Amino acid sequence: MKIIIDAMGGDNAPQAIVQGALDSAKEFGVHIILVGRGEEILSSMRQCGYDTLPQGVEISHADDVVDMHADPSEVVKQHKGSSLVQGLKMLADGQGDAFISAGNTGALLTAATLLVKRIRGIRRAALAPVLPIGTGAILVDAGANVTCTPEFLLQFGCMGSFYAQKAQGKKQPRVALLNNGTEDSKGDDLHKQSYQLLQQAGEKGLINFVGNVEARDAVGGEVDVIVADGFSGNVFLKTIEGTALYMSKLIKGMFMRNLATKIGALLCKKGEDIKKQMDYREVGGSLILGISKPVIKAHGSSDARAVRSAIKQAIHAVESDYCTDIRENVESMRLPKEV
Repeated sequence: MKIIIDAMGGDNAPQAIVQGALDSAKEFGVHIILVGRGEEILSSMRQCGYDTLPQGVEISHADDVVDMHADPSEVVKQHKGSSLVQGLKMLADGQGDAFISAGNTGALLTAATLLVKRIRGIRRAALAPVLPIGTGAILVDAGANVTCTPEFLLQFGCMGSFYAQKAQGKKQPRVALLNNGTEDSKGDDLHKQSYQLLQQAGEKGLINFVGNVEARDAVGGEVDVIVADGFSGNVFLKTIEGTALYMSKLIKGMFMRNLATKIGALLCKKGEDIKKQMDYREVGGSLILGISKPVIKAHGSSDARAVRSAIKQAIHAVESDYCTDIRENVESMRLPKEV
């Protein structure tokens, strides 16, 4: 298996990307292709204690870098020689099995759609992060599609269910629609119509649809796939991330008040590490569901540990072959053409 990585993408590139790749190649025995400026990658390797390329790691040189201000709609034309575009071309050409980048999200989504292509019949690709809470629910969509149709949400639910089954090993993943109430009459027209389509898919046995879910319940492990339009999903995700950061600071402040609370903190360390459980670096990145091969958007501020988690996620995605399930069931998740 070969994992292609954009070595120049992200706030901590290339050092953190290279360190995570080197650690992963050694730990998982996977072949890594680092795409980017060769000299900078080699310099980062030397800082990691490697004078030569270790077994299972290779470099594919690319001069250009797509920064966070690049126009996503023009990135394929204006940055043909970039690490992001070159890496996706390699994936499309069969030189690797999955691609990871911590760079510009919009550019990655657009370039993946143009170069690697969507699975035929899938209307829109969607960002699908695994939430660092509960039982690791998948959120589909987390921001790729602000404006959606009921058919988009139907496909999001189905794709998320197939991924949860194949990559996470959940036999009957519970699929729910993020809404402002649990009743089937809740929400605007988009959510009411999407509810009906998802319910029909459940009746056909395509997915295990359990109805609407409110945001407060979606974080408690009651569902496995959370279906949302990109706007609501992104707000939901950012709220979770912000709450996790706030809780971490709050707990730290409580434990540092006096000697007694500090002793309590030491005792608590022997138990479950809540901070680690809520850490995005432990769950990988956001898989872009709907693309014909696994493409993962790692967090922009990824350190070596986050890169390692993204690579582990990519390995599971490739091994699960979830794309085949999506291809085989596309017709079941499309609306009939109007006569």
